[in-house]
Amino acid sequence: MGIIAALIIGGIAGWLAGKIVHGAGFGLIGNIVIGIIGALLAGWILPQLGVNLGVGWVREIINATIGAVIILVILSLIKR
Repeated sequence: MGIIAALIIGGIAGWLAGKIVHGAGFGLIGNIVIGIIGALLAGWILPQLGVNLGVGWVREIINATIGAVIILVILSLIKR
């Protein structure tokens, strides 16, 4: 995946995760970083669990959002 596509998917996933986990957003750049890290996390965890969601860009955004939500929940627990 190209760097531009990773930034777009990361941005969308980070924004969605920030909306899902209220009060845990980190701004535009932070959300992109969380989305990219979430995509890496979900890309590793979901295949291990046998989960296959969607195809193409949709799959990437869903996976990245799931990973970003996991990261945001963990970070919000650590903050408390």
